[in-house]
Amino acid sequence: MSANRKPRPGSGKGRNPSGRSKPRSGPSRTGQRRGRSGQSSRPGPGTTRYSNRGGRSRGLGGDQVEGRHAVRELLLAGRRTVHEVFMADDLDKAPIIDDITELATEVGVPIRMVGRSRLGSEAATTSHQGVVARAKPLAEHTVEELVSTPNPFLLVLDGVTDPQNLGALLRTAECAGVTGVIMSKHRSVHITPIVTKTAAGAVEHLPMALVGGIPTALSRLSEADVTTIGLDARGERHLFDLQPADVKAVALVLGDEGRGLSKLVTQRVDSLAAIPLQGQMNSLNVAAASAVACFEVVRVRESSLGNGTTE
Repeated sequence: MSANRKPRPGSGKGRNPSGRSKPRSGPSRTGQRRGRSGQSSRPGPGTTRYSNRGGRSRGLGGDQVEGRHAVRELLLAGRRTVHEVFMADDLDKAPIIDDITELATEVGVPIRMVGRSRLGSEAATTSHQGVVARAKPLAEHTVEELVSTPNPFLLVLDGVTDPQNLGALLRTAECAGVTGVIMSKHRSVHITPIVTKTAAGAVEHLPMALVGGIPTALSRLSEADVTTIGLDARGERHLFDLQPADVKAVALVLGDEGRGLSKLVTQRVDSLAAIPLQGQMNSLNVAAASAVACFEVVRVRESSLGNGTTE
């Protein structure tokens, strides 16, 4: 869901007085501008560029990690090979820089101290904070692997294209205990350096699957008894009406920043849920909407445990 759209006054569409959304035909427009999918600087001589330009490469990406927190988490997690770390030679002393240096030294990762100009040629973003790492790309998982986790809590992304939104979404997801993320191979951003920087290390802890088609993936989730809930302003229920049975094994489905969920996806999910907006603004972007939805799932699950409810 790109944004949970609120009907404009006098439109005659959207929620009725009870607060529920009336169905309307065609995809909703939110006015959310599509972000630039891959900002990169021109590589210097002999530089190997990161493989995932704007999420349009065949793989998941993640082989270039930028930003202090992201690089520290990459080294701390120890889940994939780190080839080298570049650091600006004029960095001020800071505990996190000491952590990165110690962690890299412990596992034998070479640290290359370089000038700002050289670092800029190695980096793909302008917000690298003086630290860039090269690593083995993130491992891809299958949908079957993601649903094999007890009580899976998944996110399914239907064409999210803005890398900063994706990074923020992944950081929130990891903090909320999401156990896996499913993304489309096509027409969506994957794990670019902008995503790794914004996610601040969350990509190291979230199993992710790339699929050829989101509707087909939703059918596979249903076969595995995972409840699929699409976030959409046309939802027949409010997000805050979720019951424990809805979230025991659940996948939240969120759409493109501009178009929202595709028509076929809205037909494949088990239900559509809307976030009830109360202010004058008529939308939330996909990162904000996912934060609300993820922690509502957490709240319902914890509430059911407190009440002794298991079904």
